[in-house]
Amino acid sequence: MSMKNEQTAVRAEAGGTNGQASAAAAGCAAADGGITIVAAHRAGSAKETVWKTVFTACAAAAILAVFCITMYMILKGLPGAIKVGIPNLLFGTEWQPTAANPKFGILNIILTSIVGTGLSVLIGVPIGILTAVFIVEVAPKRLANVVQPAVELLAAIPSVIYGLIGLMVLNPWMYGIEKKVYAGSTTHQFTGGANLLSAVIVLAIMILPTVINISTSSLRAVPSYLKSSSLALGATKMQTIFKVLIPAAKSGILSGVVLGIGRALGEAMAICLVSGNSVNIPLPFNSVRFLTTAIVSEMGYAEGLHREVLFSIGLVLFVFIMIINMVLTKLVKKETAEA
Repeated sequence: MSMKNEQTAVRAEAGGTNGQASAAAAGCAAADGGITIVAAHRAGSAKETVWKTVFTACAAAAILAVFCITMYMILKGLPGAIKVGIPNLLFGTEWQPTAANPKFGILNIILTSIVGTGLSVLIGVPIGILTAVFIVEVAPKRLANVVQPAVELLAAIPSVIYGLIGLMVLNPWMYGIEKKVYAGSTTHQFTGGANLLSAVIVLAIMILPTVINISTSSLRAVPSYLKSSSLALGATKMQTIFKVLIPAAKSGILSGVVLGIGRALGEAMAICLVSGNSVNIPLPFNSVRFLTTAIVSEMGYAEGLHREVLFSIGLVLFVFIMIINMVLTKLVKKETAEA
């Protein structure tokens, strides 16, 4: 009996020792695990700090770039405007920078930019939105897979190519129409087809890829239950598209319109080739000059006050684009908030 008791005591003592060892090992493992978690947390915090610094630096660089561009345009553009006189510059209708008595009125140039951009948007935006609807809702999948890359290819074509095609194809066609419209006229100055209408058509085609791609993405982002609910209530497919899907994607579509207007306002090379590049009242069959083409056409040989006024035109264009972007961005935010 005593021997059994001794064996039992030895086993109990061994079990206790093993339990203590296991507990100690578990404690060490827990301690190691805690150290590992703390180290990983510290490493993660360091990485987050680095990335936050990188993001902040990028944002600061973007803000600094906008600020520097703005200050540069103000410093370079104001002297010429002050010398000529801001009212004379903005509301004068005669542009004769190389005459003995030079005149620097850019009202017709400003009006041409406004009218040309507005008409191109009126033509291009509806076509772009309807094309996006066709790709997303109407076209068979195989056809949509062909149309979508073709639209993206339009965006990749350099603007000078649009200008060359317009010069060789569109201008002769417009000249034929011009000769029929003004047949027998003794006062009209024929342009050879290089006129405001040609510029508007080219601009409308150039903004199509931007409007179509962004409108397509916006329509695809509309929740599917909206479409299903509309159809379940008895609406036709066309009613669903125009009464449900397009209003639901309105904020994204407006963003595409903003970018399209920005491209139309900033285009120079293609417009220089097809617009005739003469300062006139912006009538359909008049050769015209936009703000961008005025700078491109004359900066190479301008000097003195003439060069300073060209920088003033750049400042006017810069302010013009900023105002339009601010107004349209506010509209987009309003639509997003209401949605």
